[in-house]
Amino acid sequence: QVQLVESGGGLVQAGGSLRLSCVASGRTSSRYIMAWFRQAPGKEREFVAAIRWNDGRTSYTDSVKGRFTISRDNAKNTVFLQMTSLKVEDAAVYYCATGPAFARSNTAYEYWGQGTQVTVSS
Repeated sequence: QVQLVESGGGLVQAGGSLRLSCVASGRTSSRYIMAWFRQAPGKEREFVAAIRWNDGRTSYTDSVKGRFTISRDNAKNTVFLQMTSLKVEDAAVYYCATGPAFARSNTAYEYWGQGTQVTVSS
């Protein structure tokens, strides 16, 4: 069993930056993937970025490439999502998740955090 707790959400002006954190505990695996998803009201849950614990391989959705960076601190069992140049359309509840393989479908991830709200004002 894995527990995930996100933090770092809040209100930011368009063009600003925000860093999200997700702390994992329980039976984590070094081969697992950590991912960030987001969901805005009335929209589907969308893949944002992912990173593999053991080698740091990353993947990003096209809309955030060049603006968002996912990273991890293995010693602290923590993953981060550094968001810069935020746009109004980035506003959503951001969730972290973990699963056994790289995937952009939310069905591939077994464990989820409760989410953290990111609000972007114009």
